[in-house]
Amino acid sequence: MSLNGKTAVITGSNSGIGLGVARELARAGADVVLNSFTDRDEDHALAAEIGKEFGVTARYIKADMSKGDECRQLIADAGKCDILVNNAGIQHVAPIDQFPVEKWDAIIAINMNSAFHTMAAALPLMREAGWGRIVNIASAHGLTASPFKSAYIAAKHGVVGMSKTVALETAQEPITCNAICPGYVLTPLVEAQIPDTMKEYNMSREDVVKNVMLTRQPSKEFATVEQLGGTTVFLCSDAAAQITGTTISVDGGWTAL
Repeated sequence: MSLNGKTAVITGSNSGIGLGVARELARAGADVVLNSFTDRDEDHALAAEIGKEFGVTARYIKADMSKGDECRQLIADAGKCDILVNNAGIQHVAPIDQFPVEKWDAIIAINMNSAFHTMAAALPLMREAGWGRIVNIASAHGLTASPFKSAYIAAKHGVVGMSKTVALETAQEPITCNAICPGYVLTPLVEAQIPDTMKEYNMSREDVVKNVMLTRQPSKEFATVEQLGGTTVFLCSDAAAQITGTTISVDGGWTAL
C-alpha cells in the first residue's frame, strides 16, 4: 500500500483522529499537509517531526475550516492534493429548541460545508494529476441518530450524502470518494474525560468505559486513531480502486444494532 509520491491534505489534523490519519499516510510514504485554525510554533514542529520520522515532506498550513475561502485557499496553498481527508469537526449538545443558532451555524460550517469547499478545490488538481482519493471522516452519527446532537448529525449525514454524490460525479475517472464512519475513538480529548466520569459515577476506569462511554458500541472497545488511519490508507490503495460512494464503519458494531 505504498503512497510514495502522493500528497495528502488532512483537515483538522494537529491532534486526535486527523493526526492519527496523517501519521499513517506518512508511514505509507505520502507527503502530508497538516491543518488547523491555529498557527503556533508547535503546529509547525509537529509537521517537522512527522517528516523526520517517516522520511516524507510534511507541512502545516493554517486555515479556518469555518470559512469557505480559507478552505479553498488551503488546497491552493498545498499546491498538490492527490489525497484529501476531510476530518475537521466540532460538537455541541443541546435540545433542538434550545440549540444556540451560532453553534448550529459553526457545526454545519466546519463539519459539512468545509468538505464541500475543499472537495470543489481539490478535484481539478486530482483530474490534472490523473488520480485522486477523497476520504471524508463522517461518524456513526452519519448513519444513525442520538438525541441532543441535531447539528452534528445533520452535518455528518450531509457528509455521507456528499461523498456519494462526488463518487458518482467521478465514477468514470481514477478518483474515488468514500466516507469513514467511526464510533467512539480513543483520542486525547476522550481520554481526558475518563477521570472526571469515573468520579461522577464512582466507577472504575473499565466500568466507565464499558458501561457509560461505550453503551452503544457492542465491542466495548474504543477504536484507535491508528485504526482510522489504516482504514484511510486502505481506501487510498490500489486494492480500493473500485470502492467508491460508500461508507466504512469503524464502530465496534454500533451501526449493526
